Amino acid sequence: MTNLFPDHYYNSAYEIPYEDLFAAGKRAVIFDIDNTLVTHGAPADEKSARLIKRLQAIGFKVCFLSNNREERVKSFNEKLGACYVYKAGKPKRSGYLKAMEMTMSDKNTAVFVGDQIYTDVYGARRTGIETFLTKPIDKREEFQIILKRIIEKPILLAYKIYLKIHKRR
Repeated sequence: MTNLFPDHYYNSAYEIPYEDLFAAGKRAVIFDIDNTLVTHGAPADEKSARLIKRLQAIGFKVCFLSNNREERVKSFNEKLGACYVYKAGKPKRSGYLKAMEMTMSDKNTAVFVGDQIYTDVYGARRTGIETFLTKPIDKREEFQIILKRIIEKPILLAYKIYLKIHKRR
């Protein structure tokens, strides 16, 4: 069950202390896109563009890892200049491994940021990557994701209890 627990839980991808991660030796940030950086299907906006440019200025390599088709991921990335993996098959390890290869990182120097436990967190944890779970940006989601959110609730509850016991963020 601990493979379903994120290493960290934040309200938003925009609140994560990336400078501290870089100082700790992290060199790549791998992101889910939909409901992590923007609402589902939305193009990159000013806020997401500022974050990606900030990370690149710090020295991070950035990669988008998505189960979406190439058109979606490519169009999101057009003005951002990061690398990307489409049809990643999350939670399979292969997409995460490809993203690390593209960012010239490994499980010790990469972090993953996403909004879903059963795809994002589970896949990254199985690959050995430090995980940051964020709250979804938008409550309106596709039916299959709504179903996943229902079965995520007990995991999140158990995780929050675990954090209280161990006094962690």
